[in-house]
Amino acid sequence: MENTPPKINAQPPIEQEKIQVKPALKQAAGMPAVREATKHLMREMEVSKVVPTMNKVNQMDGFDCPGCAWPDPDDHRSALGEYCENGAKAIAEEATKKRVTPEFFEKYTVSELSQYTDYWLGKRGRLTHPMLLAKGSQKYEPISWQDAFELIGQQLKSLKSPDEAIFYTSGRTSNEAAFLYQLLARAYGTNNLPDCSNMCHESSGVALSETVGIGKGSVKLADFYQTDLIFVIGQNPGTNHPRMLSALQTAKENGAKIISVNPLQEAGLMGFKHPQKVSNWLTRPTTITDLYLQIPINKDIALLKAIMFVLLKREDKLPGKIFDKAFIQENTAGYTAFIDDLRQQNFKSLCADCGLEEKTVIKAALWVMEAEKIIICWAMGITQHKNGVDNIKEIVNLLLLKGSIGKPGAGTCPVRGHSNVQGDRTMGIWEKPKKSFLDRLAKTFNIDPPYHHGVNTVEAIKRMAEGHAKIFIAMGGNFLSASPDTEYTAKALQNCDLTVHVSTKLNRSHLVHGKTALILPCIARSEKDVQGGKEQFVSVENSMGVVHTSQGHLEPASVHLLSEPAIIAGIAKTTLAPNPALDWDALINDYDLIRDQIEKIVLGFEDYNERVRQKGGFYLPNGARYGHFKTRSGKAHFSVVPLPQHDLAADEYLMMTIRSHDQFNTTIYGLDDRYRGIFNGRRVVLMNAVDLAEAGLKEGDWVNLSSHYDGKVRVAECFMVISYNIPSKCIATYFPEANVLVPVDLKAKKSDTPASKSVKVKVELMSA
Repeated sequence: MENTPPKINAQPPIEQEKIQVKPALKQAAGMPAVREATKHLMREMEVSKVVPTMNKVNQMDGFDCPGCAWPDPDDHRSALGEYCENGAKAIAEEATKKRVTPEFFEKYTVSELSQYTDYWLGKRGRLTHPMLLAKGSQKYEPISWQDAFELIGQQLKSLKSPDEAIFYTSGRTSNEAAFLYQLLARAYGTNNLPDCSNMCHESSGVALSETVGIGKGSVKLADFYQTDLIFVIGQNPGTNHPRMLSALQTAKENGAKIISVNPLQEAGLMGFKHPQKVSNWLTRPTTITDLYLQIPINKDIALLKAIMFVLLKREDKLPGKIFDKAFIQENTAGYTAFIDDLRQQNFKSLCADCGLEEKTVIKAALWVMEAEKIIICWAMGITQHKNGVDNIKEIVNLLLLKGSIGKPGAGTCPVRGHSNVQGDRTMGIWEKPKKSFLDRLAKTFNIDPPYHHGVNTVEAIKRMAEGHAKIFIAMGGNFLSASPDTEYTAKALQNCDLTVHVSTKLNRSHLVHGKTALILPCIARSEKDVQGGKEQFVSVENSMGVVHTSQGHLEPASVHLLSEPAIIAGIAKTTLAPNPALDWDALINDYDLIRDQIEKIVLGFEDYNERVRQKGGFYLPNGARYGHFKTRSGKAHFSVVPLPQHDLAADEYLMMTIRSHDQFNTTIYGLDDRYRGIFNGRRVVLMNAVDLAEAGLKEGDWVNLSSHYDGKVRVAECFMVISYNIPSKCIATYFPEANVLVPVDLKAKKSDTPASKSVKVKVELMSA
């Protein structure tokens, strides 16, 4: 009788946590944020390194925070620290004194490690050596770098087609590493370059490219200080982009109004105490939101249509006084069709659909009428729906009516979630590259890049699951935990002949592996990168298109670490035929040479090495910022978009996945969601009190969640019910715990972004 292979847990262990619930807070930051940041830093790092390290975060001569992509000020940087609480947590995780050595891996089988929580795994410390999980083995063992590179090269060269390989990228990868990575993939022969953008802001890129001609936001940080009105839609900056709160505070001080649109009332959108202003600690918090529109999940289009309907009726009475007709006539297309559709809407029905009183919507519309300069910010609450692209097109419609794109103090602001996720795309990490980009690669490097499209993240998962992709290489990230349909994604990875993860810390993706698996540990942002006998720097691009330097100052966590560019070069040299036009050793010995090559390939990077060394870096070209819309028509486009329909059954709820305040993406810093009043656990489901009563549930009950799509039932077990201020028929859960409920095929039209913010689920009381 054959031995049964040990079970590998793709999901975090299922257990009834000892969760404590307190009242949700109505303000963010202040002294508690300073205290929490200090606690994490002192617990993880050597005390002597804390102050010198934090004094370098986001400074012009320092390193870029590995957390979010919120921009730094162009000129002045705070001497007290240009970072937030969660930025400090990110640094503490990266600069921790704890280590995961080969001796650690000797103690545990992969199956045993998979029984631990993601929090426990991440808290083991920094990876120190390249590790191999040989076919049939149950434990990782050390491997030399050269042997690891030879193994990858042999496997890649053995594939029947280059398209059987997947080259995935996380958002923290530098410009230099991202450029080399896409160059490796295309010289090898594939455009299979999915990345984390596919799972978050791909909807933004698609919608903005089609409507205003560039898949990036149009505003600068300075625009926040001269605007009249800011919408914050589907976003929780207090947890996900805390430094944004100081920009909103300054905007308020300069006279701007702020309208927040979100199914949950988030602390950071209600009140803010600047953690670096002691005077703020002693006074009442700044009221961030002037009008909080707490709408049900995915009712943003109904709200925007209702607001624009009010504008239209007032414009009919006062022609040319409400809409910016000169801007519309000169700079836009599709206005007539859009207005014809808007006239067909029913205001009362729209208000009912978005769950707001008519007078509240009219108040918001009046503020829009009065504003000459409007900024609209959004994040995953807008993009991660089947209609995610349409959500953003409707946002653009409102801005176009008011002529609020292409002038100071106005424009689009998709807030990116991970440092340099925008830069990776700029560098060519994309499954659908433009022919002109590939032509430049071919000419410069004497290669024959493929011109057919590759696969995005969802397509990559399906390719692996179906056996059409054999090798998966991840440049950073925690692919399994970040992806939808956890069990399906796990089987997809396990179906591969080889999985490779370039990482700094242990995560669940290392434990759900291909037949052979490699963990390749790399130098982190905060660490020195010495190549060719001198310290190198890398560059990144923030949410607002500024490219600037990042140079760590800590000694690497292990002498056995390599930089991401060096790892890519090592793989390239064992995989690709020698090419006089592509000297990998020279590129790694001097990153200036990488930037010289980027300058030849990527538009907007003229004099790259000179301009990136300027204090604060430089802005990339952005036509929409200046009213130049690089669409096919040369104009910005109005769009006609339908209202989304979910058609919930009587026993169904619409679920959105959210982050705890103690996490960033899939990295779990702790077990407390301080702002929402949830402590010591993560397996929770937030429900409306009326819904609880109607379902015969009460706070503290333990329930199972299930989704039912295409004849398949997906189940997430053991969640504690919490009565919370959330619209009826809506529930909220943390990811990655609830990702198992998100079908791989539930995705946004056009962008294929997983619809993690609108999943129909059922809630059932656990049996005793």
